[in-house]
Amino acid sequence: GGPQYRVGSHRQFVLLSRALAGAGYPVLRFDYRGMGDSTGTQRDFEVISADIAAAIDTLQQRLPAVKQVALWGLCDGASAALLYCGATRDPRVCGLCLLNPWVRSQASLARTQVRHYYRQRLMQKEFWLKLLRGRVAKSAVSGLIQKIRLASAAPDKHRIDTGQTAFQHRMAAAWHRFDGHLLLLLSADDYTAKEFAEYAGSDPSWKNYQNRTGLVCHEMAGADHTFSNSAMQAAAQELVLNWLAQCKPNPSVAYISDP
Repeated sequence: GGPQYRVGSHRQFVLLSRALAGAGYPVLRFDYRGMGDSTGTQRDFEVISADIAAAIDTLQQRLPAVKQVALWGLCDGASAALLYCGATRDPRVCGLCLLNPWVRSQASLARTQVRHYYRQRLMQKEFWLKLLRGRVAKSAVSGLIQKIRLASAAPDKHRIDTGQTAFQHRMAAAWHRFDGHLLLLLSADDYTAKEFAEYAGSDPSWKNYQNRTGLVCHEMAGADHTFSNSAMQAAAQELVLNWLAQCKPNPSVAYISDP
């Protein structure tokens, strides 16, 4: 967990970049401010649009033939890519490759945990035996009750204190408005991916998100949050390469740091 610099978890960004470069795609991996070799104070993923724009500018300065790019991001890097497109409508971005996008709030996390963890736990004989024998801590029981209450709460509303729209809703607006190619990869063994699917499938701002034109979506069985094993990394690389081959015109690729 936590932010990763441009090498990526398990050298994921390096290996994928080499595969893409080997297929003829110019690639830029970059750290936004406060990450890796980039100076400055580290910023939240919600406010790095200027950093993304600077990365695209730099890529085009080094390679003037590059006219359009695809942004690739994992977790909050995927969220940042969507937020960038929503805030700037940058015509240079013709593709988005989003892996396990981050949409977390207290309520969305609670709903995911109740559905995918606590529900299974309550079906286990071992749990009930421990409960009847007094071997389940009171804090665990109270925690479950709190999670159920949070999970039952209404979907996240717009931020009232600052007047700013919740980032999840800004992501949704960008998702529906973006008219380029979009690749969505969701790991089957990842709570962040499950949380995205739960949230996007229930929040009104994401209504019919799977039906948008230009979307290619894959749920990857056996993959964890960072595609940590070599088989899953290879499978993700193949999906990205196949997707890029279908994008017209073929874009260059820029990577956004992620957790």
